[in-house]
Amino acid sequence: MTTHPSSRPEWQALQSHARAFQQVHLRELFAADPGRGRRFTAEAAGLYLDYSKHRISEETIALLMALVRSAGLPRRIDAMFAGEKINATEGRAVLHVALRMPRGAIVNVDGQNVISEIYAVLDRMEAFANQVRSGAWLGHTGRPIKNIVNIGIGGSDLGPLMAYEALRHYSQRSLTCRFVSNVDATDFIETVRDLDPAETLCIVASKTFTTLETMRNAHTARAWLVAHLGDEAAVARHFVAVSTNAREVTAFGIDPANMFGFWDWVGGRYSMTSAIGLSTMLALGPEAYHEMLGGFRAMDEHFRTVPFERNMPVIMGMLGLWYTSFFGAETQAVLPYDQYLRRFPAYLQQLTMESNGKRVRFDGTPVDYQTSAIYWGEPGTNGQHSFYQLIHQGTKLVPCDFIGFCHSLNPVENHHDLLMANMFAQAEALAFGKTSEAVADEGVASELIAHRTFPGNRPSTTILAHRLTPAILGALIALYEHSVFTQSIVWDINAFDQWGVELGKVLAGQIVPELTAPSEPVLNHDSSTNNLIRRYRDARK
Repeated sequence: MTTHPSSRPEWQALQSHARAFQQVHLRELFAADPGRGRRFTAEAAGLYLDYSKHRISEETIALLMALVRSAGLPRRIDAMFAGEKINATEGRAVLHVALRMPRGAIVNVDGQNVISEIYAVLDRMEAFANQVRSGAWLGHTGRPIKNIVNIGIGGSDLGPLMAYEALRHYSQRSLTCRFVSNVDATDFIETVRDLDPAETLCIVASKTFTTLETMRNAHTARAWLVAHLGDEAAVARHFVAVSTNAREVTAFGIDPANMFGFWDWVGGRYSMTSAIGLSTMLALGPEAYHEMLGGFRAMDEHFRTVPFERNMPVIMGMLGLWYTSFFGAETQAVLPYDQYLRRFPAYLQQLTMESNGKRVRFDGTPVDYQTSAIYWGEPGTNGQHSFYQLIHQGTKLVPCDFIGFCHSLNPVENHHDLLMANMFAQAEALAFGKTSEAVADEGVASELIAHRTFPGNRPSTTILAHRLTPAILGALIALYEHSVFTQSIVWDINAFDQWGVELGKVLAGQIVPELTAPSEPVLNHDSSTNNLIRRYRDARK
């Protein structure tokens, strides 16, 4: 049995420290230390991290780093990068980091150097992307491809979709890229409504090629294509697969030569730099795609080699743990001040909550402490006019991550200065607030003073880069990936399985025939579910 996290002396020291720190205000911390805003910073892979607006001191950081070391993070980092099977519940290595390593690297899994396998797939992806982007790849009727539709779900959708939206500025605008994930037919119908099947390529992204939602959408796409082009043979020129199941891919009508594989040591939410990134490479081109991999690699190396006190993922991960485990914070807001990153909070929801939303430790015993925070957010300045009220003056503690850039990819007059002024101002307002004395000095009526007082002491991190590039996006994603891993080690949970998504899938598989059976089925669910199924069946009659 592993050491219980809360029994570690370092954890107990942090509990005592947190109690003493509850009433310490950021106003006091900054007033006592004029150099604080420069000292509590870190830099790596083109990202600048300012964590000075957190409710911490030098002692806090020392205690957090002592805890993460005692939990064994150095050894676990080495084990992950070496290809050891650290996903214990599934008996798998965890090697999304290998997907970004240079061509000459060596990482052996079960006696095989996986790097050569990775680059074999990357080379095939690159050759295919060049064919499609140049117009050399022709559809069934002899016309070049102008539309890409990625059909996947979860990690086979959220990563590619987020990356495309984030890097659309660099995309080939003659290619239209769309994404279908929801099994609700509306998603597919609205996605292809204005697309010409003769110019459309569908990527079916499913490791097993049996994922219920993905394959339902894939078969609907297949029927749509064949109905318009009038020939089953058209499937071979308009569908490719990201999968490992050659038999099912062939049965679908896709030439196995157009199947791009990946491995069981790539988890879905960590898979966007595997063949799952095919749509990203088609949109951006191989050169920009490799730049993105370079950004991932730079942050991977920083995480692997830099002392924890200057290690950005470790610092961010432990700050999040500080509020979750010692202050009772339940959520984390991610607030990108760049419209291109509008899907980034949604991407992080899967990365963080599917990874660390666990109720048992590695040894199967229940946790008696909070694990993952609930991640959410919207781009600034939109969020300021919806939920920032709660962050500023509500009763909940919501640590915030602000993400911004010094240069806009679309500079127009002073738009970007206004955007970034808002970002800096919000972080300042959250930290320092506005005292009742300051409000009174402005001549505000006494009965309104309480309403216009801001308590402040609301913690935030600011992440700043020069501009949003493929490399910077890669570094930003890797920063959060490794922060999640860091937290999981201290909480003693497995960040790389996701058994919690299975039960609903199994039950759905049982209910589908009960909804569609020609005669009334025998229902053995609870009374609520039985009643809902009957009402649905009656309405469908």
